[in-house]
Amino acid sequence: MKYARILIAIMALALLTLPFSIAGKAENVQKKDTEIPNHVLNISKENTYPNSNKDQIVLEPSELVRELTEDSAIVIQNPELIRILNESTLKPSPLAIGYRGMIYMGHWPLEYQSAETNINWQYQKVNTNQLSNAGGESAKQMNYEQQEERYVKGGLTAEIDNPRDIKLMMLQQAQKNTKLPLSFQTVIGKGTNKENAYGVPLNKSGILTAYAPAVNEKGTITFGEVYLELKGSRKQIVVKNVTKQGIGAWIPIQDHLSFTFNVQ
Repeated sequence: MKYARILIAIMALALLTLPFSIAGKAENVQKKDTEIPNHVLNISKENTYPNSNKDQIVLEPSELVRELTEDSAIVIQNPELIRILNESTLKPSPLAIGYRGMIYMGHWPLEYQSAETNINWQYQKVNTNQLSNAGGESAKQMNYEQQEERYVKGGLTAEIDNPRDIKLMMLQQAQKNTKLPLSFQTVIGKGTNKENAYGVPLNKSGILTAYAPAVNEKGTITFGEVYLELKGSRKQIVVKNVTKQGIGAWIPIQDHLSFTFNVQ
């Protein structure tokens, strides 16, 4: 009987710790998927085109707007809506007994919920360097050098209302998921180079190809009609006619290149 009780206790402990073990394993897989591989290099210092990170600026809500959005039944993330609310002045008089008002703010995309975040390290080919060592006397080395200025653009995968606001929300969520410098447009300047050397044997040709990587973000957008309701000295945000729509986007990773090297 004593041994049976001990066995039951061990089994119960194993069952209690199992969910935490599985969650930890899933977290490690997600982290591994977003880690930068060895063949992907940071060119932020070498890039001859200074990329802007203005898309990565996060707007903070004012104290009043934070109170309004926290009390809302629907989560509100839209940076443009938060900016408009920040610029609004709402000071109902505490003596305004019986005062009531409903201000229509418009139909807005309110929240983006991420369902899947993946990275294509070879999203777009941007450069090819070649070196022939035919008839040479010894092995040669070649390096990456950008031949032409290349613009790499991302975008939404489907048409949708308020695309600019939605892109900003998806960008912010993708940055949280990957911890990478993301932008819907990045540029690799002509003449950008890297010192990493690749060996080309005798009587062979080396081909070094560079690709711009990008994040593929997928999830759901919540839309709703937004109202500011005033009741005497009280104020609150009311959201009506809530709908949801699936959406995806490609978001390039700024100042990073993925390289493949082949010998023929």
